[in-house]
Amino acid sequence: MAVNGMAQPGLILGPGPEGWWDSGRVSSPQVMRLADGSYRMWYYGRDPDFDPSVKIPSGRCGCAVSVDGIHWERERGPLTMGAVFEPRPATHDAFDNAHVGITDLHYENGLYWMWYLGGDQQVRSRTTPMGTTESRGIVMLPGCAVSRDGLNWVRLVGPYRGAFLGPGAPGEWDELFCSWPRVLHEPDGSFKMYYHSLNWEMGGFFIGVAVSGDGFNWQKMGRVLGPGAPGSFDASGVSCRYVMRHDGGYVMFYEGCDESGYYGIGLALSDDGLNWRRDEAGGQPAPPVFLHAPKGSGRWDSRAIGAPFVLPLPDGSYRMYYIGANEAGPEESYSLYQIGLAVSDGPDIRSWRRWGE
Repeated sequence: MAVNGMAQPGLILGPGPEGWWDSGRVSSPQVMRLADGSYRMWYYGRDPDFDPSVKIPSGRCGCAVSVDGIHWERERGPLTMGAVFEPRPATHDAFDNAHVGITDLHYENGLYWMWYLGGDQQVRSRTTPMGTTESRGIVMLPGCAVSRDGLNWVRLVGPYRGAFLGPGAPGEWDELFCSWPRVLHEPDGSFKMYYHSLNWEMGGFFIGVAVSGDGFNWQKMGRVLGPGAPGSFDASGVSCRYVMRHDGGYVMFYEGCDESGYYGIGLALSDDGLNWRRDEAGGQPAPPVFLHAPKGSGRWDSRAIGAPFVLPLPDGSYRMYYIGANEAGPEESYSLYQIGLAVSDGPDIRSWRRWGE
């Protein structure tokens, strides 16, 4: 793909044109292949004037359509600057009155079901491998909304100021936030929600799971995956993820952060969706299945790739939609976030290359 006259392997969607809700950055693709073979993608982002005190890359959510899953055209939604979903008013006492971001999407029983993260107006210090900064909306919690057309959404109301999980008690691993919900509907009708939190006293980012019999009332089951060994690509922790059933078990494509703030995507395995282990090679944790472009290369995804969404295709191969960030500065908010695509080597879930390479 050529963007601004330059070849950008993997890059399929950058910020929108001036006046659109996503003209500053785009992130977190959730892609659905429709019955006619076309594609629809929901994602989050923001315009340059979105509240700068929210330093996390979420803001509002929107939608795009494609005939091939590679070349996209934005759908204009009914909300601010064409968005389809946005924060509640700042005066509304809810968990999502500062920013929102879609993190999962399903179509069941004639409805689109969106799971999303939301943050409120509270300002707190946030520490990452790149330093400590104050930011609004760090206390992120999971919400859910439904739609008949994918453009007009109605929130469902959970017990935690509208959210469906609350943060952990002081001293627990998820006391800061429960972010980026990914929900798996099991064949027996039960649900698993995977989410992550940040706790530097315990070592960094961790992934946890909650279970539910109805999708509305959840019980936390604790941490399932944490930081890797010193020097590894995920030494500072694990965060955004995609979970799917595969070969009689479960696989998780997860975002890992190293000690210098660079991100790649690793693979974990489970027999029951509750107990997880890193993929291995030669008796040791396997390297990432997909890594950021070389440091210093100037490429659009040379600092981070993450937020994987894996889509199986009829021919047995897979597509991985992901976000990429460049090396633009010491804080997350300096980087330009865009959406990319990788393709598998046939059915091999461990072998990926950027689209266009």
